[in-house]
Amino acid sequence: MPDIKNAVEWADECEENRNALLSLALSGDRRLNNNALWCLTHLPDSDAPWLQSLQNVLIDRLLIETVTARKRMLLQILRGQEYEPESMRTDFLDFCLANINAECEPYAVRCFCLYTAYRMCLHYPELKSELRARLDMLATQYMSPGLKSAFRNISRKIK
Repeated sequence: MPDIKNAVEWADECEENRNALLSLALSGDRRLNNNALWCLTHLPDSDAPWLQSLQNVLIDRLLIETVTARKRMLLQILRGQEYEPESMRTDFLDFCLANINAECEPYAVRCFCLYTAYRMCLHYPELKSELRARLDMLATQYMSPGLKSAFRNISRKIK
């Protein structure tokens, strides 16, 4: 963990360092991808605007990602971001809605998809209805404690 803290502190020093970390996160090297993404998930809140500016880059990577750990880390970053109605990506919304009920996906990916889909659906009543339908389907599935918690939290918010 000290290495992660050192890398995060280094990245937080300036945008050039953060861009270098992003470059490693998007590189072709599996180990570098994982480590750099892990560091990105640990950046302080003061770097949130920088991460927000990379929303489309992160979404593009997520949509082609096949490694579960990287999907989870990308979703972890995207979960806390804002989604404006005029720039919302329907391909990403479809991805999140589809993975909420995908029992082949790990629980963490499903939880992050649920929270992120909620943030995107807030702007449109018809999308909230779609999310409610996904929650109704999810209610019939086995859920881990974390997924149950996410289910309850989002169910309360969209009623």
